[in-house]
Amino acid sequence: MRLSFHGAARSVTGSRHLIQAAGARILLDCGMFQGRRQEADRRNRDLGFDVKSLDAVLVSHAHIDHSGSIPTLAKHGFSGNVYLTDGTGDLTQVLLEDSARLQEHDCEYVNRKERRRGRQCRLPYYTMNDVRKITRRFVSARYGESFRVRPRVKASFHDAGHILGSAAIHLTLAGRGSSTTVLFSGDLGRKRMPMLRDPETPPPCDVLIIESTYGDRLHTEVWESTKQTVQELVTHARAYRSKIIVPAFAVGRTQDLVMRIKELVKEGRIEPLPIYIDSPLATRATEVFRRHPECYDAETYKTFTSEGDPFAARFIHYVSSVKESMQLNTQTGPCMIIAASGMCEGGRILHHLKHAIQDEANIILIVGFQAEHTLGRKLVEEWDTVPIFGVPTPRRARVVRLNSLSAHADRNDLLAYLRAISPPPAKVFVVHGEERQSLSLAAAIRAEQAGMEVCVPDPGATYEL
Repeated sequence: MRLSFHGAARSVTGSRHLIQAAGARILLDCGMFQGRRQEADRRNRDLGFDVKSLDAVLVSHAHIDHSGSIPTLAKHGFSGNVYLTDGTGDLTQVLLEDSARLQEHDCEYVNRKERRRGRQCRLPYYTMNDVRKITRRFVSARYGESFRVRPRVKASFHDAGHILGSAAIHLTLAGRGSSTTVLFSGDLGRKRMPMLRDPETPPPCDVLIIESTYGDRLHTEVWESTKQTVQELVTHARAYRSKIIVPAFAVGRTQDLVMRIKELVKEGRIEPLPIYIDSPLATRATEVFRRHPECYDAETYKTFTSEGDPFAARFIHYVSSVKESMQLNTQTGPCMIIAASGMCEGGRILHHLKHAIQDEANIILIVGFQAEHTLGRKLVEEWDTVPIFGVPTPRRARVVRLNSLSAHADRNDLLAYLRAISPPPAKVFVVHGEERQSLSLAAAIRAEQAGMEVCVPDPGATYEL
């Protein structure tokens, strides 16, 4: 078996792992790379492997860093199937359609300036036609259901508890007289988080590919302290008639945040202030969430059946049109504006940041992981000047981070996941984490699992097993 890592190796974006075994070439995830503009452009146009030779793609979940380059496969001649869970299939289609539109819009916006400077115009990575081609090849499967990918390759999905439809992927690759099993964790969620079920106990495997986004840290914030923080931010926004700008992934984090704010209002902890979900994508994604109550934990499912829509309230407004979005930039507070992208690398959030970031009364609320070299990371690091649409822009707004809303497993969760695999795997590859996080988790695994072979692959590395 040959295993190659073409993304999310010593980084957290562009998840792409290629397995060559049992007479097949199987790609695990095909995510978009996010980071420095030139590097992202290069890595999203050239995926690093022969696309036409792929037999199948299996997708762990819909987040764009795991699914965002799937249409590039269609553009370059991929003719196989894409396997995913029901929830992931519905969400991925929504995200990819939005991604194609967003690329076309952003290219048009940037190219107007580039033409004036006599520079070459940018082209989108793929078009809506490429999205249509690839979504026709989606094949969905239920959690725990075994299905055949190729004559000697079987697979199954196991609930990862990260976002709606997210899954760990289990592969059985039949050789001559023996077989090898591979488990790819995808992104793992946390236990006892609202809305979704806890991650499922992992099945046995010979080889484990595990994420390490939070491989060197623990989630120490508790929800009660987060409630207090949100309460203080809302009080501030009311007192100064200011805006709370929230870059949030349209899938998962937005719906989670809405439910939590509703909870605070219901408890009387805060007076409701207008909340604008400024994302056609988030609106469409929320509709997908409504269609899949089977993915929720018992408490959220009960809310659906007894109290109605958990994503709706009189103070929550879903914004779709560009005109409505632009009006928010001139509207005075107090209000909260939630918009994608979650790492501030594109979309409407850039326009809101451009208009709000120089007012010291405003707040930028970070609720998710920010990858290295992204605008979101620069905000977390509280740079005094940040690039917005390529223009250096002074930052005067206050930046507040809420780690308790993270949907990623922390170091202890990841170690517990590995510990639950019985018998333990012979080989572990640590991926989807910045180098420091991946190396830290790998060291912890070695210390706990004596004799286990643990590797942190370099980008583009290939291993013969």
